[in-house]
Amino acid sequence: MPDLKEVPLAGEGGAIDAATFRSAMRQLAGGISAITVGRGEERTGLTSTSVSSLSADPPALIFCINQTSSSWPVLQRWRAFAVNVLPPAQRQVADRFSGRDGAKGIERYEGALWSELVTGTPVLSEALAVLDCEVEEIIERFGSAVVIGRVVAARVRGEDAEPEALTYWRGTYGTLRR
Repeated sequence: MPDLKEVPLAGEGGAIDAATFRSAMRQLAGGISAITVGRGEERTGLTSTSVSSLSADPPALIFCINQTSSSWPVLQRWRAFAVNVLPPAQRQVADRFSGRDGAKGIERYEGALWSELVTGTPVLSEALAVLDCEVEEIIERFGSAVVIGRVVAARVRGEDAEPEALTYWRGTYGTLRR
């Protein structure tokens, strides 16, 4: 059995420090999605590994966003977003939407093909799946927000889809092969 690094609790109420928490959470692999928000010149977005299904009937999902994100006020204003599940070939989209290369706002959309579904929020043409959502509820906690979205349209790639999904684990990209 591998050794686990045991970290003593610190602070009030047994809270651990932020660095230890981030290290622990990096052990949780996640699929990469580009969350798109806004319209026209006010388009922006972010990269997320925190997208999760909430309900199949009605179709709903959740994701988390830091309230210091430049996408936060745009999401609040437009009250709609799209989840674009990324294949490995769209790693550059993940990088741009994460802000790693310094791209902001509409610049994040350069170099990829985009269209729209029901809400008018941009959706990535080459995504493995797209979920077009209207904001149902926002729960603000600890400088972040849990966004609950009602799915109003979806597009899923068929047999032509890549057999891999882009993932993030221990601070680096990887793939999940079917």
